[in-house]
Amino acid sequence: MDRPSISTNRSADGLRLVRLLDLTLPSAAENLALDEALFNDLDEHGGDPVLRFWESDRYFVVLGRSCRLHDDVYTEACRRDNIAVLRRASGGGTVLQGPGCLSYALVLPLEWHSDLRDIRTTNRFILERIAQTLRRWEPALAFREICDLAVNGFKISGNAQRRTRRTLLFHGTILHGLPITLVSRYLREPRKQPAYRAGRPHDLFLRTIDAPLQDIKQAIADVWNVRSTVADVPMTRLQSAITSVLHRSAEEPEGADTIHPIPPIVKEGVP
Repeated sequence: MDRPSISTNRSADGLRLVRLLDLTLPSAAENLALDEALFNDLDEHGGDPVLRFWESDRYFVVLGRSCRLHDDVYTEACRRDNIAVLRRASGGGTVLQGPGCLSYALVLPLEWHSDLRDIRTTNRFILERIAQTLRRWEPALAFREICDLAVNGFKISGNAQRRTRRTLLFHGTILHGLPITLVSRYLREPRKQPAYRAGRPHDLFLRTIDAPLQDIKQAIADVWNVRSTVADVPMTRLQSAITSVLHRSAEEPEGADTIHPIPPIVKEGVP
């Protein structure tokens, strides 16, 4: 059965047009790597901004660039259930991704808008716009510091950035059907928590948005002025980015205790 397509010829506040890439690759490592490849390609060669959507058909854990495996992850549970554990190039916390968790990425030149000048203004600029368009289903949806979207204090979206002097990768997740009980099975409670979490465990802090997946993607595409031209996949960069993801995922951040990566990290089925 064919997927519904996203309409891509609408305007949004005069912002420069953005190309669409609605593409999920076969493995978790490939999907993380494609975000990085798009970012590296735009940073080196310039070009149009890109909005990408993807959603994995298998569960896996992703650590932020500086997160520590044993602080954040129940490694034995991941090993037992064959849950891959990978590390992305951007900051932010550790998340569980997979079916019911929409991933999106905005790859933008920093000169695209003045509010991209630093991390905090970028978080507010992008997340306020996404919140505004999704309030048709969740009227109480709001931006919460530092980089979350929440409904009445329940988090539905976490986000992270990677930046150079010229280019921004802003990517995040939107929970629309992920079983929240799975998060507690694989992820420990984070040591660093936003004040609005108030010490709540995952099951009492996270929830899903009550909206159809295709409508969520269409609403986000509309607010970023996505156009009909589909973004190319930078294949030559993708292979090197996959290697970087796997290498990064097998190491702990500098200064952390030496650890032994759990098998799914390095056996995650990348060709």
